[in-house]
Amino acid sequence: MKNEKDLEGYDYFNAGSVDIRVKKLKEKKRKDKIGRHYFSVFFIVVIFAGFIGILFNAQIVHGEEYEKAGSASVEKSDVKATRGEILDRNGTVLVGNRQGNSVIFDASEFPSAKEQEKRNEIILSLIELFAKNEQEWKDKLPIIIDENGNYAFKEDSDHDISVMLGEDMLNLNRYATPDNCMDALIEKYMLETYSKTDARNIASVCYQMRLNVFNKANPYVFAEDVDDITAAYIKDCGNKYKGVDVSVSAFREYPDGALAPHLLGMVGPIDAEEYETLKKRGYKMNDVVGKSGIELAMEDYLKGSDGEKTVTTSADGTVTTEFTKELINGNNVVLTIDAGLQQVLQDSLEAKCKSIASIVPHGGAAVVLNCNTGEVLASATYPTYNINEYTDNYKKLAEDKASPLWNRAFQSVYAPGSTSKPSVALAALEEGVITENTTETCYHSYKYLDMTFHCIAPHRTSIIDVRTALQDSCNIFFYKTGEKLGAEKMNTYRQLLGLGQPTGIELKENIGVLDSPSYRTAIGQTWMPGFTLQSAIGQAGNLFSPLQLANYCATIANGGTRYNVHLVKEIKNFDLSETVLQKDPEVVVQTGISSKNIDIVKQGMRRVVTASYVLRGSFNKIVSCAAKTGTSEVEHTVNGKKYVLNNGFFITFAPYENPEIAMCVAIEGAKSGTSVSSVAADVYDYYFNGKVKDKTETEQNETEEDTQVDVLLG
Repeated sequence: MKNEKDLEGYDYFNAGSVDIRVKKLKEKKRKDKIGRHYFSVFFIVVIFAGFIGILFNAQIVHGEEYEKAGSASVEKSDVKATRGEILDRNGTVLVGNRQGNSVIFDASEFPSAKEQEKRNEIILSLIELFAKNEQEWKDKLPIIIDENGNYAFKEDSDHDISVMLGEDMLNLNRYATPDNCMDALIEKYMLETYSKTDARNIASVCYQMRLNVFNKANPYVFAEDVDDITAAYIKDCGNKYKGVDVSVSAFREYPDGALAPHLLGMVGPIDAEEYETLKKRGYKMNDVVGKSGIELAMEDYLKGSDGEKTVTTSADGTVTTEFTKELINGNNVVLTIDAGLQQVLQDSLEAKCKSIASIVPHGGAAVVLNCNTGEVLASATYPTYNINEYTDNYKKLAEDKASPLWNRAFQSVYAPGSTSKPSVALAALEEGVITENTTETCYHSYKYLDMTFHCIAPHRTSIIDVRTALQDSCNIFFYKTGEKLGAEKMNTYRQLLGLGQPTGIELKENIGVLDSPSYRTAIGQTWMPGFTLQSAIGQAGNLFSPLQLANYCATIANGGTRYNVHLVKEIKNFDLSETVLQKDPEVVVQTGISSKNIDIVKQGMRRVVTASYVLRGSFNKIVSCAAKTGTSEVEHTVNGKKYVLNNGFFITFAPYENPEIAMCVAIEGAKSGTSVSSVAADVYDYYFNGKVKDKTETEQNETEEDTQVDVLLG
């Protein structure tokens, strides 16, 4: 559309139409202006209507809520779940909880990192208070001041040192010295004016605060299990210790720290490496976690789930507390062990081990099982330790050459000696290699290829059948039987009976070695012809744990059913009102071995007891039982000189007619299998007759004649 200036050149005849067009243009502009005006008014009205709606919703509909929120402080904090207890099969508390004081730093009140000097003053004052009251605080810095007054790295702290040097902490190279680290800490935390000791201690706390990600949602625990006097002083001096608070916490309690420590295990603080994994499962840096034993194996059941509470303080000072997340305390774990039987087994094993003189550090283990369920009724290791004294004595325990922290019952493996002969007898009977009437003549030596094998057992007759071979532990009979069977057939039955196989136990175990041609090939060795004969009498490279030997004995005792071995009987909720998990007997293998052949072997094992003067005298007045002794030689080097010592083994079950329990006793440095049988006798006397042998009672003396017989029967 042309404007008015554009119309000046038009002729007369077009003038009329131009006027009309100009009028229309002006009219359109007027209408457009009015339209824009109405739209603007409408838009403003809509905006105001929206504001009015929001105000109505905020002040009328939700006015009370917004007023509360706008005039109140809201703080959220965790409510710690109490860890579940560990009980024996009869309900005796083996691991419980008690209340104690924890000193914590609350980030909402504690001076911030920008106020480092104030932080340092509070921390040093606390450290001095704790020193005065002889209380311990958490000191995890892997730097100490040595006897010469120099900074040094703590021993056995490689992982902690690596974390400290990492880019998330001090960001120093891996060659940094303790002085380099302390220089960085002193500069970072403004500690230049403090003494060497004070600077190191304050740095330890500040470093741990950073490592533990100290913030409002994650308080820092300065000290645990603090006495009431120190806790009360900190509470009374709130102005002096700004942001320092005392909370009541649950701490693990061991009524008898010396009872079954290798089974129960311990809890401990989460380290930086663990936290990377555990934080994904809801753990906080200040939580404790199972470190070993049942505490570790049953962690998911024992821990529980923390709750959350929200504390709201209104403008008028009214405080309301609301639990915004449900607190679920941990479950209680009921074990299969009997505390009384456990104590008897530990005491008897300790007495027997102490009675044995040895030129090398030695120990032993024993395991008692229910033949018909696979339940562990007791398991002992010697030497042992007290959980309640573990922290104070750790260095001594860790350096002890007898390895008291090691669970020999589950993790040590030994050449089983003659205790493996029942497995060879069963294999030969089942495979038809021998019958119950098969005999071999024992001349106390056997020529095989260019080798000569010997038998040192005394025999009442030189004509030996399978029952007599088990009774007298005749090597010649088993050499010949093993030769006929072959290594693979022997091992097929050993596997069925659980030797060299996982037992199913909830704790860490060593599955040992089932020696064979294929195993030797796997480790780059050659299976020599004589190994088959050695394997038949429990030598060669076979290595089995006391736990496996006990389960193997139980499998024979119950007629050929191998159960999963287990320590957990059931899991109950925190107040014991509900069963969370019931651990029923679980059959791993029905061996399928004929009852006739099992009975033949059991009869031979019964003769082991009745034919021995020592064993007959020990057991017949207690209970009818069956057993097999074993001895294996182990070479030790002491001060450059080699010594050959015996390990003694005793596997047994009772009552013979209707077996209930089976066990294995294994003692390093014992002269024979028979010599360790007193441990089994004490267990039977308690289990069947309720008798407890006095711990100070000395071991029964054996006559010279009996001792020689014991060695030969081993």
